[in-house]
Amino acid sequence: MNKTLANPVEMIERGAPRLIHSDKELERYTDALFELTALAKPGVAEMEAINLLSLLVEKYESERFAIAAASPIEVLKFLMERNGLQQRDLTGELGSESNVSLILSGKRNLTLPHLRRLSTRFGVPASVFLESVAEAA
Repeated sequence: MNKTLANPVEMIERGAPRLIHSDKELERYTDALFELTALAKPGVAEMEAINLLSLLVEKYESERFAIAAASPIEVLKFLMERNGLQQRDLTGELGSESNVSLILSGKRNLTLPHLRRLSTRFGVPASVFLESVAEAA
């Protein structure tokens, strides 16, 4: 039996999931996804819906929250600005103010202990700072 594929335009017109374009749509899709994943025994259709919604949410989030390639120092400066921090606010993680200044100017590399403390302070993966450690080696 040769089945023809359903018409995607008709499917969308009838309300089939489509690309997410706003945070409000993201919230609706995420809520639907949580409801589906909470089912004790999802059927085939529910599993397909879970897979489709997961792809749509992942696509939107990866585009919406994409981080442009940046050096570890640029990332650190961004995090400082985002959190309203001055150089002196990082002395607990990086040492003296002069050491913080040297790191921010690129004259000194981040060390593994710096990396761990910054990761904890900002709640980000340590990997965003690894380039400096690799260059120091």
